[in-house]
Amino acid sequence: MAKSPVTPASPTTADANVHPAQTRSIHDESVGHGNSPAAWTCVFVMILGAAIASVGYIMASHLVFWTGVGVMFVGLIVGYIMKKAGYGVGGHKLSKSDH
Repeated sequence: MAKSPVTPASPTTADANVHPAQTRSIHDESVGHGNSPAAWTCVFVMILGAAIASVGYIMASHLVFWTGVGVMFVGLIVGYIMKKAGYGVGGHKLSKSDH
């Protein structure tokens, strides 16, 4: 069976008439990805809580498991408080840094 040659896609007449601004994708916009001290602290504390909860689950200890879940909740609150205090993306405490 013979293979047909593969040719690169060529722009069509309809593609040539589209303005470049109309072809922008939602992925062209920078979303920031939460690269801030508030986000990193929130994530670190929540990962620590998940590790504690995992150990509690393996040990079959309700106290350790729910303590880990509580630490995850505290991480969420700490991140929110830090964001309101100006350490989030675009926060006033970070205006002179690269965040």
